[in-house]
Amino acid sequence: MRSCAILFVLTSLLGVGGHVHADDRELLTELLTKNNCTACHFIDKRKYGPKLKDVAAKYANDQDAVAMLAARIKAGGTGVWGQDVMPPQPQVSDADALALATYVLSLK
Repeated sequence: MRSCAILFVLTSLLGVGGHVHADDRELLTELLTKNNCTACHFIDKRKYGPKLKDVAAKYANDQDAVAMLAARIKAGGTGVWGQDVMPPQPQVSDADALALATYVLSLK
């Protein structure tokens, strides 16, 4: 249920300018932590995978990016960011994957 609430907040944010408000940052950080995204990714700093702001910039003009990133979160991938490998995350729910993709793409 919480994932649905987070997804609603995120899709609402994208409808009004695509920016994450400070009040929602706690929910979004919780989602990143819950799904272990922070094991490899930080918003403003490179760890093992690309900075999430770099992902947002790369796909800023791609209308299909939310669905593509949500699918990539679950399936994993390689070659998009050089030699970086993103292992599959099949345990991430579809709702969480969509919410995570929406959040990442809202970063400016």
